[in-house]
Amino acid sequence: MSRSTRRVLPGFNLTLGYTLFYLSVIVLIPLSAVFIKTTELGLAEFWAVVTAPRVVATYKLTFGASLLAAAINALFGLMLAWSLVRYSFPGKKLVDALIDLPFALPTAVAGISLTALYARNGWLGQWIEGEWGIKVAFGPLGVLVALIFIGLPFVVRTVQPILEDLDTELEEAAASLGARRWQTFRYVTLPILLPALLTGFALAFARAVGEYGSVIFIAGNIPMVSEITPLIIITKLEQYDYAGATAIAVVMLVLSFILLLTINGLQAWTNKVTGRDR
Repeated sequence: MSRSTRRVLPGFNLTLGYTLFYLSVIVLIPLSAVFIKTTELGLAEFWAVVTAPRVVATYKLTFGASLLAAAINALFGLMLAWSLVRYSFPGKKLVDALIDLPFALPTAVAGISLTALYARNGWLGQWIEGEWGIKVAFGPLGVLVALIFIGLPFVVRTVQPILEDLDTELEEAAASLGARRWQTFRYVTLPILLPALLTGFALAFARAVGEYGSVIFIAGNIPMVSEITPLIIITKLEQYDYAGATAIAVVMLVLSFILLLTINGLQAWTNKVTGRDR
C-alpha cells in the first residue's frame, strides 16, 4: 500500500497547518491578548478589581443562573425531545421548527419580547406579578427566564438524534423481563442518553454564561441585584478601563473553562462506565 493511500485526508499537512493557523487567529491570539492586557495591572490591583463586591455579585448571578438554567433545560429539553421522537400529535412539525427560533432570533429582539411578556403590564406579567406577587422582569428571575429561552435548543438538538437512533428493542426486552417503565428508563434508556444530555447541558451553560443581548432588557441591570458579568465588562470598556474589563474577562474565562472541563470529564467517565468509549 502506497503512502498516499494510507492517508485519510489528502494533503494532511496542509490541512493541519491551515487548521492550526485558523484556530490561532480566531481563538488563541484573541484569548492571549486578554491575558496580556490584564498584565498591565499589578497583582494587588487585579485582585481588587476582580473581587470588588459589585463584581462578585455579578459572578454569583451569571454563573448561578447559567447553571440553574442549563439544569432546567436538561430536564425539560429531554422531555421535549422525547415527545418529538416518540409521539405524534397535531402541530408536531411546527413545535419542532419553533425550537430553533432562539438560534435565528436576534438576542435583542428576544430580550424585548420577553420583557414585554413578563413585565408587570405584560400578558403574563400582569398575572404572575400582579396577582401572585412574583416579580419576573427587571430582577434575577428575569435573567433566568432569558437564559432558559436561549439555551433550550442546545439540549433538544443534542438529545434528539440519539433518541431517534435508539433501538426500541432494548426497552421492549426490558419490559418483557418485567421491568416497569421507570426502571426501563432508569437502567436502559438514560445511560445511553446521558452523554448527549451532558453535552447539551454544557452547550447550554456555555451559551448562557456569555449571553448579553437577551438579558440586559429583562434583567433591569440593578447593581448588586440583577447585573450580569458581561454587562459590567461593557461598562468598564465604556469607561476606557480596558485593563479592568480584561481582568474580569480572565476570571470568567478561567471559571468557565474549569466548569466545562469538569462537565467534559464527567461525560468521559459516563462513556467509560456505559462502555460507549469502546
